[in-house]
Amino acid sequence: MSLYLLDGIFRLFGIRGHIPGDDDFPERPARSSPGENSARMMRILAIASTVVAVLLLVLWAAVSLGIKLQ
Repeated sequence: MSLYLLDGIFRLFGIRGHIPGDDDFPERPARSSPGENSARMMRILAIASTVVAVLLLVLWAAVSLGIKLQ
């Protein structure tokens, strides 16, 4: 029943094709494990920590200049 509903929604929005039957889905490669994405996560963490460090240095410089000017 749900496949017919999904197929109807696809046709309503003009998506071409149809929903395959029970075992008609094409073979897909397995999803990657979380260990394979660790290098990407490490790069994101390094960029985020660098941005935070730069923002903290800018804030420290602004506060120290503000104190010296008083």
